[in-house]
Amino acid sequence: MRRLTPALASPLALGLAALLATAPAAPAGAASNTAIRDSYGTKATYAPGQDARTYRHPPAGFTPVFTENVSRHGSRAATDGEDADLVLALWKKAEAAGRLTAKGREFGPRAQALQQAMSAVGYGDLSGRGKRELHDTAVRTERRLPGLFKKIAGEKEKIDVVSSGQGRAVDSANLYAAGLAEADPALKPLIGPTRTDVDLLYFHKAAGGAAYRDYVANDERLASTLKSITDQPATHRAARDVLKKLFKGDFVDQLSDTDRVAAATAVYNLYAIAPAMSDESPGGKGWGMERFLSKRDAAWFGYLSDVEDFYEKGPGFAGSDITYKMADVVLDDFFKQVEAKRAGTSDLGAELRFTHAEEIIPLAALMGLPGSTKGATAEQPYTYADNPWRGASVAPLGSNVQWDVFRKAGKGGKADTYLVRMLYNEKETAFKAGCHPIAKNSAFYDLDELERCFGRTDGAP
Repeated sequence: MRRLTPALASPLALGLAALLATAPAAPAGAASNTAIRDSYGTKATYAPGQDARTYRHPPAGFTPVFTENVSRHGSRAATDGEDADLVLALWKKAEAAGRLTAKGREFGPRAQALQQAMSAVGYGDLSGRGKRELHDTAVRTERRLPGLFKKIAGEKEKIDVVSSGQGRAVDSANLYAAGLAEADPALKPLIGPTRTDVDLLYFHKAAGGAAYRDYVANDERLASTLKSITDQPATHRAARDVLKKLFKGDFVDQLSDTDRVAAATAVYNLYAIAPAMSDESPGGKGWGMERFLSKRDAAWFGYLSDVEDFYEKGPGFAGSDITYKMADVVLDDFFKQVEAKRAGTSDLGAELRFTHAEEIIPLAALMGLPGSTKGATAEQPYTYADNPWRGASVAPLGSNVQWDVFRKAGKGGKADTYLVRMLYNEKETAFKAGCHPIAKNSAFYDLDELERCFGRTDGAP
């Protein structure tokens, strides 16, 4: 989340403030739990979206012949110690001046312990929870498709593993592969070493992302939109509220608007990353960082985090695909792998890819996955009230898209039929509007229909 700097709020921003002021006040129960999860943005930890016992069976005569995925790395430490450094420096100044509140006295040692734990794990590296997320997802994949993996082992098909080359993605790939081998030891010699494909799985930093990078760095509409939404009275109110839980009012009042927002954002960022580091907390019981932000303030800063990701990586502005067009390299690879299987030119039983939020979020928008179908306009900017996009649902830590492929042998000289089922965060998920399943409400789609729906001809994008 970017450092926020104050500015005069536009009429649009003031309208947004009024609209969102009531958003965090969700009713008790499931809605409240969802609001809390949403407040973590894309730092939300992973949980499978569906009970595996409720997956639908393929139609009679179809057997699994291939599976493929793309997965974000698992839960991790913060990428650096900047947030903890900033807020702890302020905390020490307040301590020396005797201006800490009771909660403030509790916060400092806890934030310092969290920082030390992240440093010990390695900034940006997988935490214990993150390692477990990837391992467990692999085990569930094997359990979902035991017939496929038995076939892979029996026919000595290969399992290809590829990552962005970044440390946490490489580690995630290796942990997933190890989980598969643990679930079925016969797979171990068939799993290839993790290879790197930057163009495929780090495309936002590769040649294919040049126009995107220029957009993020130089697009005036993007800059003005982010500024109008973030630099508004609601942000300054939330920042003051966050800091007054930790520091006496006169100490907070002495800070500039810029410093208050920066410090409160740092507190929020520690709150957001803490669940990903739960294994490293004292007794594994969690860090309790939620004690230091009200639900309302956590929700506001979570919304601001989502604003940035929505406009820079997600659906973005209606009528523009600059944020997600570059993800077509991944979607193309999904189709190529299935088409090669159908053509009999592939010796793979599984294709496993490991990447980052910067790839998962654009891919979700490109594919029209749930929550990623609606861009924002100047008249209707992105808010929680009128857009379903939530970072915690679209690309939590460990998020994934998986395609399971099933074949039925043709009779009387007819070609074999191939069906595809998509799981999004392990939940059976319909393909985008305009793609027709084999029957109403079915989770299965004919490969020919998907090629038609996504505009592919003769196996080419």
